[in-house]
Amino acid sequence: MEHLSTRELPRLSWINTLYSNFNYNTDGYEGDTAEDRKSQDGSETMPFIDESPTMSPHLCARGQDREAISPTPPEGLLPGGDMEKGLEMKKLVLSGFLASEEIYINQLEALLLPMKPLKATATTSKPVLTMEQIDTIFFMIQDIFEVHKEFYDALFPSIQQWDEKVTVGHLFQKLASQLGVYKAFVDNYKIAVETAEKCSQANIQFQKISENLKVKGPKESKDCTTSTTMEALLYKPIDRVTRSTLVLHDLLKHTPKDHPDFPLLQDALRISQNFLSSINEEIDPRRTAVTTPKGEARQLVKDGFLVEVSEGTRKLRHVFLFTDLLLCAKMKKTAVGRHQQYECKWYIPLADLSFQTLDDTDSLPHVQTLSEHEIEEMKIKISTIKSEIQKEKKAQKGQGRNVDRLRKKMNEQESYLLLHSPTIPFRIHNKLGKSYLFLLSSDYERSEWRESIQKLMKKDLQACMLSSVELQVLTGSCFKLRTVHSIPVTSTKDDEESPGLYGFLHVIVHKAMGLKESANMYCTLEVDSFGYFVSKAKTRVFRDTTEPTWNEEFEIELEGSQCLRILCYEKCYDKSKINKDDNEIVDKIMGKGQVQLDPQTVQSKNWHMDVIEMNGIKVEFSMKFTSRDLSLKRTPSKKQSGVFGVKISVVTKRERSKVPYIVRQCIEEVEKRGIDEVGIYRISGVATDIQALKAAFDANTKDILMMLSDMDINAIAGTLKLYFRELPEPLLTDRLYPAFMEGIALSDPAAKENCMMHLLRSLPDPNLITFLSLLEHLKRVAEKEPVNKMSLHNLATVFGPTLLRPSESESSKAHITLASDIWSHDVMAQVQVLLYYLQHPPISFAELKKNTLYFSTDV
Repeated sequence: MEHLSTRELPRLSWINTLYSNFNYNTDGYEGDTAEDRKSQDGSETMPFIDESPTMSPHLCARGQDREAISPTPPEGLLPGGDMEKGLEMKKLVLSGFLASEEIYINQLEALLLPMKPLKATATTSKPVLTMEQIDTIFFMIQDIFEVHKEFYDALFPSIQQWDEKVTVGHLFQKLASQLGVYKAFVDNYKIAVETAEKCSQANIQFQKISENLKVKGPKESKDCTTSTTMEALLYKPIDRVTRSTLVLHDLLKHTPKDHPDFPLLQDALRISQNFLSSINEEIDPRRTAVTTPKGEARQLVKDGFLVEVSEGTRKLRHVFLFTDLLLCAKMKKTAVGRHQQYECKWYIPLADLSFQTLDDTDSLPHVQTLSEHEIEEMKIKISTIKSEIQKEKKAQKGQGRNVDRLRKKMNEQESYLLLHSPTIPFRIHNKLGKSYLFLLSSDYERSEWRESIQKLMKKDLQACMLSSVELQVLTGSCFKLRTVHSIPVTSTKDDEESPGLYGFLHVIVHKAMGLKESANMYCTLEVDSFGYFVSKAKTRVFRDTTEPTWNEEFEIELEGSQCLRILCYEKCYDKSKINKDDNEIVDKIMGKGQVQLDPQTVQSKNWHMDVIEMNGIKVEFSMKFTSRDLSLKRTPSKKQSGVFGVKISVVTKRERSKVPYIVRQCIEEVEKRGIDEVGIYRISGVATDIQALKAAFDANTKDILMMLSDMDINAIAGTLKLYFRELPEPLLTDRLYPAFMEGIALSDPAAKENCMMHLLRSLPDPNLITFLSLLEHLKRVAEKEPVNKMSLHNLATVFGPTLLRPSESESSKAHITLASDIWSHDVMAQVQVLLYYLQHPPISFAELKKNTLYFSTDV
């Protein structure tokens, strides 16, 4: 089924666009104002029709100002049995839908209001519009209004007199049967918008009318009216047409199968889905286009926000790929109330574009970069602001100023992060000699742009030179043609949209099928985090085969993630093929694909198997999700014979050692052959390998040293992290945790030194000696940062929460209500504690115990 994708006919969905309130101020890019959240032709941003049950309205309507209008929960809702709870949820769904119906009817009414006076003047000597123009612009609006008014008037009393016997299925069945009015409206939408735009340009009186239509607010709203444009209101039926289909999914979910409504709702859903399918199939999915001077259609193929390196500085650009050229633009600063416009920075005809490798003398310019710890601190700040927003929403009583202020602050932080986080170079060359450099966040994104350009370059392209006027016209059209309206910051998400998953995603990459010839193949896994994608795991290279079978399991930490990407590479062993940009051998991407992380699917206790098809290759994988609070529980082992989940004092006493054997062996192996490994301790090891090592250490297997020497180094690093994570209490102990939090917050350096050293001395000897051993090891790893990319701050971020996070009984005292609070002040402080000791000169156990200049009182 083709989705709607023409400029004239926006793609349909109840949901507002994910990225609708861009407020970025670097390099002249001014943010979208409330009015600018719509495209220049008045329509809102345009996601495609989605008939999926997961795209639920979540009981919330959206008003003109895009603030959520939540229905008041019905009185008398009490916990009960499953059927009773289902009926309560059904009423909540209906209440939310009814609230949104009221808003929609008010919008249609506002659109119809000028129609009668316009018709009255059409027969006079000075008509504002002709009857033909009026009929074209307002085509089917009256019919749509009457359908929904009748539906609303019938549904309202049912909600008011709600009980388990009330039926509404017949109302939705009738509404679905009348969707034909939308078919006629959709077919006419393109010409209606064009006619309204032309009439507005030709007649100042109509322009004033169309730019200031008054929409009544909901009955319970304090704001009587809001102003909007005719173009925006004409889009409302396009946006609304899927709403009834989506709410039917929710109603069926909460309607017992033996309820009289169930078959009626099923029938209504069937009719609605068939209607949506027929609309999508009949729409011609031509790309948006502008006409070249030769009369040919120059079509927009792809656009998006990229970071360009210009004169050593990162600049946010909007890049447009047309069928014959690539255009790089930035948003011009405009006065308040003026339409936004793009300014062309440069363009390259595709006939003159190449991806040729750099000469040996050509190298990357010096680019300003944020260090890893600055990026992590930025994430923590963003998450802290998110928490403050949630708290403010719960506390406020109709006052949204603080929330707006916090949203603006978070938008600035996220925008800055997105500008400075991309590091993967993507260089565009003009055969005439000029080169341009972009930095992207993932290999997936780089591959997408490269493939899109190469596909167009296979055609017989003629070099095109644009005159200044032609370039101005093309750049001016970009505002209407764009499909990506703003950068992916979460601060602009609707409140009812999924915040993503926080916790750990377990992924097993099983095998790949469909290779036509043998290859040395491996896969990488990427997930989104804070608006950009990060590579999280990598399988082994399976050599010389057409059907690689990995069956490797990975544990991937998610930070508000919504998407998993898998990329398949063919390993290149030819050292002559080196990417001069990042000094790495270029492995060929054989295929790539992605899957949405649907919380309802992955949060099951069972594994969910899936297949991603990519370029003729099928990759089979399984996944399941563990929430952060469950995955980070410290659960004491029932068996005291092993080492995992057993108190460190018990293990060292049994082994007659100062540092547990598992810690000593893992450190030794990492320093022997993993200290140069890129991302050591950050990259996930194969979960099955880690579990095998865990079992071997627990059983004190004789061939443990042999296993260690054969095992992938990331698995060994993962085993060491798992050991500390599964201690029944943190290495730095529950008892001292509050004191560590207070000590790291001290401002006076001498006081902080005194306190932090005293706290170390207060640790039990096995904990202290083990901690000092780990500390020196991590310092040695950080010495190789130029090679392994792991700084002291990176290592503190990885190990801080693992060594300090309190056990279940302690952490439950300060219950965390938000999943995103994982990057809260506590986590930041845990990282800072470990970083303090990592940055401290070498600490000797003997000297520490001997020193009496520190606090002598008990903590």
